[in-house]
Amino acid sequence: MLRILLACLTLCFSAPLAAAQERLAPDPAIEAIIGSQFDAFRARDVAEAWQYASPNIQRLFGNPDTFGRMVEQGYPMVWSPGAVEFIDLQSFGGVLVQRVEVIDGAGTAHYLGYQMVRTEAGWRINGVQVLSAPQVGA
Repeated sequence: MLRILLACLTLCFSAPLAAAQERLAPDPAIEAIIGSQFDAFRARDVAEAWQYASPNIQRLFGNPDTFGRMVEQGYPMVWSPGAVEFIDLQSFGGVLVQRVEVIDGAGTAHYLGYQMVRTEAGWRINGVQVLSAPQVGA
């Protein structure tokens, strides 16, 4: 069941990335929400991490415990992050994606795209996609 939810989440999230890309100025509010969720996962406070998920994600997973299990099993670098660096904010046809580099406990770099949506409560995380490593050189 969890794998099916992860597959659906990845498919739903990856579709907008085919649209034209535009780089935007950094948004401290978006970075704060993502950073707060990382802090909550570091503290194993799944109920707090749940608060930063969008209403769509909350409907999809139903409760903090199911959400926490999905993150722990499907996104171990988010569950136990080391260093976190915000790379850039991009718009793909109006879909906002904050790219983030996360170094896990083994020292491996992971690149993630955080889809963000504005709600009545402010910015919320609407999905996370593992991205390919950026190309070095040119």
